[in-house]
Amino acid sequence: MGMFSNDNSKVYIRHISSLGYRVVDNVTGFKGVITSISFELYGCIQAIVTSDTGSSDDGSCKSTSKWFDVSRLTIVDEIMINVPIPNFDRGYIANGLKGASHDKPGRGN
Repeated sequence: MGMFSNDNSKVYIRHISSLGYRVVDNVTGFKGVITSISFELYGCIQAIVTSDTGSSDDGSCKSTSKWFDVSRLTIVDEIMINVPIPNFDRGYIANGLKGASHDKPGRGN
């Protein structure tokens, strides 16, 4: 069974709340942290799982990200990574005012 159960509560809150948890894909064994959740038009709910694959020769961090259906994912560590989860309900993030286009002069500022 995947990490999410089917009940009548607000499903989207459960999925958004999975951001920052370490998971494993039950099919491929790919491990990483959920860094994004997508609710698709045709009903698919997917997560981007980002895996730290070590460092390269120049000392920079290498990471790999892959999309997975959330039903394939299982939480492997009940403790979230130490990054504050953004407030998607209120404020500038909820109003769509955070992003690369808002950091450039003349674009949404």
